[in-house]
Amino acid sequence: MSIFLSEFIGTAILIALGNGVVANVILNKTKGHNSGWIVIAFGWAMAVFVGVYISAASSGAHLNPAVTIALWYTKKISADVVPQYLAGQLLGAMAGSVLVWLSYLQHYKATDNAEGILMTFATSPAIKSAGYNFLTEFLATFIFVLGVLFIVSPANSLGALDALPVALLVLAIGLSFGGPTGYAINPVRDLGPRIMHQVLPISNKGTSDWKYALVPIFGPLAGGLLAAIIYSLIF
Repeated sequence: MSIFLSEFIGTAILIALGNGVVANVILNKTKGHNSGWIVIAFGWAMAVFVGVYISAASSGAHLNPAVTIALWYTKKISADVVPQYLAGQLLGAMAGSVLVWLSYLQHYKATDNAEGILMTFATSPAIKSAGYNFLTEFLATFIFVLGVLFIVSPANSLGALDALPVALLVLAIGLSFGGPTGYAINPVRDLGPRIMHQVLPISNKGTSDWKYALVPIFGPLAGGLLAAIIYSLIF
């Protein structure tokens, strides 16, 4: 596959499974309603696992602009392929959100909690404070990207299990740093679904909260860039 198609498919699956587990927990009359944060954290980790092993061979499975920018800064990819990565990631995130919406269409109609509906698309903070929310996303993404840069491809491949370290890293971050903001740690994970929340005909939806959207975009980008700078200084 091309870089664009690989990132598109991988990110679409990532968002479909990740936001799918959020919808299963939050929306009314689902089998997983109110099953809690642990389920969401494990669901997102498995979403990353599947997305990474699908796209790893073709594009390296960035699935995240913060990772792409970090790998560009550390000279692991060239600047001319960066637009392909970013376009595939954003459009894939949008497509994955549509899959969630279609799968839970009846449950969206049965849910009148506008804030909860938005959470099945985009992140939102438990306590809204732009500076502290930015700091949380910054630090969580710094740890994530630094961890990704230190994960070395094994000499003897284990196939799909090669994606496991990244999934476990996401699980750890979700359990440890996910509470304050919902841990976007990925600009398109928030931006793509937020765009679809804005444009899709969703029953009982409220505002898409574009004022907050700057936090999960720029916090992860800044955190990922700092991780790349520190990694470069170390090596």
